[in-house]
Amino acid sequence: MLDTLVILSPGFPENEADTACIPPQQIFAKALKEICPGLNIIVISFQYPFVADTYQWHGINVFALGGKEKGKLHRAAVWTKAWRLMRKIRRENHVLGILSFWFGECAFVGSYFAKRYHLTYYAWILGQDAKKGNKYFKWVRPDGNELIALSDFIAKEVRQNYGISPLQVIPVGIDTSMFGPEPSKRDIDILGVGSLIPLKQYHLFIEAVAFLKSVLPGVKAVICGKGPELEHLQALAQSLGVKNNIVFTGELPHNEVLALMQRSKVFLHPSAYEGFGSVLSEALYAGAHVVSFCKPMNKDYRHHLVVKNKDEMNSAVLSVLRNTHRGHDPVLMCPVQQIAKNVISLFVE
Repeated sequence: MLDTLVILSPGFPENEADTACIPPQQIFAKALKEICPGLNIIVISFQYPFVADTYQWHGINVFALGGKEKGKLHRAAVWTKAWRLMRKIRRENHVLGILSFWFGECAFVGSYFAKRYHLTYYAWILGQDAKKGNKYFKWVRPDGNELIALSDFIAKEVRQNYGISPLQVIPVGIDTSMFGPEPSKRDIDILGVGSLIPLKQYHLFIEAVAFLKSVLPGVKAVICGKGPELEHLQALAQSLGVKNNIVFTGELPHNEVLALMQRSKVFLHPSAYEGFGSVLSEALYAGAHVVSFCKPMNKDYRHHLVVKNKDEMNSAVLSVLRNTHRGHDPVLMCPVQQIAKNVISLFVE
């Protein structure tokens, strides 16, 4: 019987070309397979891809349940499918344990299954699932020993909101091999990457470009991502007179996003809440100076400027752009291979 790790996730790439689907988690899964080639990794994806299917992804077996984010009855049916599938996997393999991405429905099903069959179990809390009002904390009543916090910030949020201290703090990692050679010049002044939703506050990004344009008329900015705020943001850029200073690229493959980071002087991340934000560590390794409201880890990192408000943000970006001696050397926060080793060590004595 094969040593097997079961990963439960709300979504997973539908094929190897689908690099835009939860990039940090797919990079982690790929690294885990590379450092543990003999380990049988099985991913059960609850909601996405939207069509039920079984397939191989970089040597990993994926079972997509095709939940499609439908109503309560359909969701209960998906949970039942996942439970039956895990029973089958347990009968046919030596299961080392179960790891769930996010503290949501996957943690609910995974935790109860692990307790029923006395399996090692961990839930990786990855962002907004640490906020107040997450019903799954009441349903699961987890012990801190089974929780992995994505960052020091997330661990603090869980303590404050639920009175539980996650035993482990393991951030996302980056795959340094995905970065190309450093470009001859950086022709993007400010880059933003993320979902265009209210939480990410990209209106502040556009207002920052308007502020900078009054000082640096030729400022060049790029926003990479998609979401419901796109039309509003484009209208705001028009009204503030910076339409020609900002390029909206839409969603791009992961390697193209990294290439944009390597062409950028400043990576501006105006999100109001961020568990860790793999884009922060990617931008730092790409040589960009990062300006954000969020500080994921207690440790300070070179080229990462944490600001408290919009005025500080605008001043920080302007200061970096005006500094002709700023430097763009890579800053490595955490390589994904080490992250994969840290996680698998929880399941292997």
